[in-house]
Amino acid sequence: MANPGYVVGWNANYERALRSLHDARVQAQADAHNPMWGFFTAIAGQDGEVDADELQRCLTQGGFTGSYSPFNLETAMMDRDSTRKMGLNEFKDLFAALNLWKQTFVMFDRDRSGTVEPQKMALVINAMGFILSPQAQNVIIKRYNKGGRIYFDDYVACCIKLHALTENFKRKDTMQHEAVSFQYDDFILCTMGI
Repeated sequence: MANPGYVVGWNANYERALRSLHDARVQAQADAHNPMWGFFTAIAGQDGEVDADELQRCLTQGGFTGSYSPFNLETAMMDRDSTRKMGLNEFKDLFAALNLWKQTFVMFDRDRSGTVEPQKMALVINAMGFILSPQAQNVIIKRYNKGGRIYFDDYVACCIKLHALTENFKRKDTMQHEAVSFQYDDFILCTMGI
């Protein structure tokens, strides 16, 4: 007589495998109808993910041009599984964020020079939803000010850092009191991973 536990376990595992295969097919069909899927697959490596080099080429082709340096920051910002690469969902989230940031920046770049005055940077930061003290805003402005202007690339790097630091902070602020206690090692992990 066969062991009923083995048969039940095998059937359950087989059913889970079939369900997983079905879910993967459904996701693949949904991805095929997503306009971002074609763009993503055109630049993703053979591993089906986008690394920093592939991302740099993609963003340049997508209209985010300039002497761009924050690509590793962008990868770190959206890299939820810590592989230093992005899958389709992470890629879509990054592009949504970049487009929002670009739209916000353009509102304050009245002369279309690709820069904003440092005194407007506080307004840009507030428009992005980051409510910071005047002291924190001044530190950011000093950090990204180049010759009396803040360039779009530097603004993007600033947004990426603010976003990543805010997300790290939110994960630690489980009580949502806008206050957390960090051990030194936790602080280093949160800031150096960006």
